[in-house]
Amino acid sequence: MSTSDPGSEAITPAGLKALEAQLEELQTEGRRAMAERILAAREHGDLKENAEYHIAKDDQAHLETKIKRLRERLQKAVVVETDTDGDAFSFGCTAEVLDEDSGTVYTWTIVGATEADLAQGKLSAESPVALALLGHLPGEVVQVETPRGLRKYRVQRLLS
Repeated sequence: MSTSDPGSEAITPAGLKALEAQLEELQTEGRRAMAERILAAREHGDLKENAEYHIAKDDQAHLETKIKRLRERLQKAVVVETDTDGDAFSFGCTAEVLDEDSGTVYTWTIVGATEADLAQGKLSAESPVALALLGHLPGEVVQVETPRGLRKYRVQRLLS
């Protein structure tokens, strides 16, 4: 799944909400907790020899970097609405997919690259497997070249 703007990133509505919530959490509670930690470390004396203070300042820099990256992702995010009326496996949809070689059934949702998490069944729309499955109807089989070799996947049924 790609968007018309090469600098943009496709994201599901749920992925956008999660991204916004994560950013809000870091900008409020995360910064507040970091400020308290730095204040407590400052009270331990000379800052030149205060390892706890220096570690807290490093962690603060990491927090600010993470906030900056999340803001950049939000600026690039283009929400792609899920086609719930469609018959084919599409962006944002969830389906049961059978690996015909192993017999394993996976439940995958095709999402934007930045929200992909295979452990949670969120398959990047830019991955070879998702690219092969996109647009296929239940019952159809696709072949995909993977690091483990050529695999056959069958879209069993669409869940959403």
